Amino acid sequence: MNGKNMVCSYERETANGSFSALNPATGKILEGDFFKAGITEADEALKGAELAFQTYKHLHKDVKAAFLRCIADEIAALGDELIHRAAEESGLPIGRLQGELGRTTGQLRLFAQLVEEGSWVEAVIDTAMPERQPLPRPDIRRMLVPLGPVVVFGASNFPLAFSVAGGDTASALASGCPVIVKAHPAHLGTSSLVGSAVIKAIRKSGVPEGVFSLLYDDGYEIGAYLVKHPKTRAVTFTGSFKGGMELVKLAQERKQPIPVFAEMGSINPVILLPQAIAENPEDLARKCAASITLGAGQFCTNPGLLIAVQSEGLERFKQLLSTLISETPSATMLTPGIFNNYEQRSGKILQEAGLSLLAESGLRNEELKHQSTAKIAQVTAATFLKSPALQEEVFGPYSLLVVAENTIELEELIAALEGQLTITLFAAGDELAQYPDLVSQIMDKTGRIIRNGVPTGVEVCSAMQHGGPYPATNDSRFSSVGTSAIYRFVRPLAWQDWDPELLPDALKDGNPLGIYRLINQKRIQA
Repeated sequence: MNGKNMVCSYERETANGSFSALNPATGKILEGDFFKAGITEADEALKGAELAFQTYKHLHKDVKAAFLRCIADEIAALGDELIHRAAEESGLPIGRLQGELGRTTGQLRLFAQLVEEGSWVEAVIDTAMPERQPLPRPDIRRMLVPLGPVVVFGASNFPLAFSVAGGDTASALASGCPVIVKAHPAHLGTSSLVGSAVIKAIRKSGVPEGVFSLLYDDGYEIGAYLVKHPKTRAVTFTGSFKGGMELVKLAQERKQPIPVFAEMGSINPVILLPQAIAENPEDLARKCAASITLGAGQFCTNPGLLIAVQSEGLERFKQLLSTLISETPSATMLTPGIFNNYEQRSGKILQEAGLSLLAESGLRNEELKHQSTAKIAQVTAATFLKSPALQEEVFGPYSLLVVAENTIELEELIAALEGQLTITLFAAGDELAQYPDLVSQIMDKTGRIIRNGVPTGVEVCSAMQHGGPYPATNDSRFSSVGTSAIYRFVRPLAWQDWDPELLPDALKDGNPLGIYRLINQKRIQA
C-alpha cells in the first residue's frame, strides 16, 4: 500500500500531488499518501489496454477462468489487513465487510465457472444449403466477442464488491476485456491492496500486463478523460443520478459514442397490500425497519418508499415502526459528503407541504462523526401524486410512508412511479390474485419484483437482475450483478463462408470447446 498508481500492472509515481483517505467515524486522516494520476498515466493505461486486448481476447477460456480464480485467491489471502483497512475507510462494521469479501471472491469464482463452461458466447451455426432454391444459403456462424478496454468507476457503498475487483471488473475480465479502474477517492488503501492482489494474479497467470490498471484521483478530470478517450469501449458506474448522467452525456458526445452502464439509485417501493398488513402488521414493521436502517440505509436497494391503504392494521404497523426507528442507534455514513447530503436532502424533503415526520432515531452517538439518524416521514397519496420531488432518492436511512385512501388510489400511485431497481409486494395467501392489473403495471417499472421479502440483499447468481428502467439505470436491458453482467461488454459478430480451420474454436466443426451451441435451430453440445 505505497500510494502508487498501477499502470498496465506496473507501479507508477506521479508529479501531480497526492491525497489521503479519511476515517469517516473519527474524522482522522489515515496512513498513506496516494499519488494523483494525470493525463499521461490515463493515456498509457488505455494504450496498454488496447495492446493487451489483441492477445487477451483470444486466450483459451480455461486460462481466463484460472486467472479469475487466482485473483480471488490473492484477495482472500489479504485477510484481516484488507478488512481492517476497508473498515477504517468506510466506517462499515467488520462483519459486514467480511461478508462483502466473501461476495467479492465468490463472484470472481462464479465468473470463472461461467467462462470455463463457455456457452455464454451464444454460438449459433446455420450451415450452408448449396442446393436451396431459388438461392443457396451460405454458411453463417455467429458468437459474442468482447468490446475492448472497459473503464470501471469504484462505488462508495461497496468498497470491495463494487470496486477494484468487484462485479464490474470480474465480468469485464471474464468477457475478454481489459479494465482500467478509477479508484473511489474514499477507498484508497483498500483499492491499493486489492489492486496489488490483481497484479500478483496477472504475474502468476501469465496474462498480458495491460489487462489491468488502477488510477487515483480526487477530482473529475481523469474520470472524464477516461470516458472520452478514443480507446475506451465501455464504462460502468454505480452512484448518483447526476454522476451517472454526466458520464452518459460525455460518452454520447464522443466522435464514436460508447455504452455507459450506470446504476443510479432507486427508492425501491414496498407495497403493503391490505390483507397482509391486516394479518401481521407487527412482522411487517420489523422487516421494514430492519431493511431501512441496514448499513445506515446506504444500499441502492434501500426501501425509500412504503405504500399502503389506510386501515386499522396500518395504524398498528405505524406504531411499531415508529418505535423501532426511534430506538435505532445512529450509524457512521460512508463519507462526509454522503453524510452532508443525507442531512440536507432529508431535512429539505421534510419541509415539503403535507409531509410529517413519523419517527426519528433519538440515539445519536456523540463520540463519533458523520452519524446519521433514521427517519420515517408520512404523506397522503394525493399529496405524493402532486409532488414529483417526493420520488427523488434520499440516500441513507430514510423512508416515506404514502397512505392511500383505497385500492383505486393505490393503483394510481403505482402508475405514477418511475423506474426502479426493485419493487416489493407484501401479500397474504392468494391476495395477489385480486390485483392482476397492479402486478402487470409493476412489471413495466422494475428489474426485480420481490414477494414477501425486503429488497436489501442482492444474491449473486445467474438469475439475478440488478438493473431497472430509467432513472434507476440508463439501460434496463442489463444487470450489474450475476453472470448476465458479462453481456454488457460484448457484441455479436458473424463469420460467413469461412474455412473451418480459420474460425474461432467456439464455431468450429467438432466443437473443440465442448460447449452448447445452436446448430440449425437445435441447441446441442456437439
